[in-house]
Amino acid sequence: MSDSTGDLAFEYDATAIGRSVALHADCFEWMSRCPENSIHAIVTDPPYGVKEFDHDQLAKRANGKGGIWRIPPSFDGHVRSPLPRFTALDAKERERLRAFFREWSVLVTRALRPGGHVFLATNAFVSQLVFDAVIEGGLEFRGELIRLVRTLRGGDRPKNAEEEFPGVCSMARGCYEPWGIFRKPMGSLKVSDCLREWQTGGLRRYSNELPFEDVIESERTPQREREIADHPSLKPQSLMRRLVWAALPLGEGVVVDPFMGSGSTVAAAEAVGVRAIGVERFREYYDLGIRAIPKLAAVRVPELDTVVGSVVEPALFRR
Repeated sequence: MSDSTGDLAFEYDATAIGRSVALHADCFEWMSRCPENSIHAIVTDPPYGVKEFDHDQLAKRANGKGGIWRIPPSFDGHVRSPLPRFTALDAKERERLRAFFREWSVLVTRALRPGGHVFLATNAFVSQLVFDAVIEGGLEFRGELIRLVRTLRGGDRPKNAEEEFPGVCSMARGCYEPWGIFRKPMGSLKVSDCLREWQTGGLRRYSNELPFEDVIESERTPQREREIADHPSLKPQSLMRRLVWAALPLGEGVVVDPFMGSGSTVAAAEAVGVRAIGVERFREYYDLGIRAIPKLAAVRVPELDTVVGSVVEPALFRR
């Protein structure tokens, strides 16, 4: 793929999907090769660099044995997707997490254009640690996006003592998902200067009357999307299309997802009419993404109709 950022596919196994491209590569290696100031924005849900996506833990999840993955119960006729148990991290693993994000942030800060934004999914249990590490790596903290969504995290009675303490929950039931919003420092540039020189620096409004907001009422990923892409961390298109829209303030440039998974970010970019690069190191998920991205991009998302109305080009948000 060639554009103003240059050819960023290098010699990796790559697949063009619409105006975007997916790469089978390790994002640390790939970003170390990217020219300085070459990426406009990043929107990603990382694996946290601890152990939930290590090969042995993936095998345990696939076999229903759990490992670090909590296997939630089946109820209402629905089988819930496994969730990583971040409360199981010990001190050594938390330091590994910090080191992972510090190193990642250093590479991102180098590759991003000045003023380029990063939307980084996390969770309430580790967000403070992750955000601190990302700031140490060089990015500016620009706030937090709150995705209001009822998850299956927390709210459980004390393990193996449910009957003894029926009126107690070990931690609060999760009703939101925090996303860190970061930006590469602009130096002495003002936002207007950065927009003119780098096409970055701010966030794209939904319309003249409606700015991008930092609280989004969301949903768990719909079954129709899970049937397309069976990935444990799949985010809904109703959320991802908003984020990739906002990440490019002028609607120009390339959004990168360095942890592509099954391709929800790339699909969202295709749906709203911008280009994306997805990088995935696991072959299984890379192949899944290649199949899933065109189908996810074609999903109609009625929930977004009320957001964009008739002011923003509605065809970009719904198919």
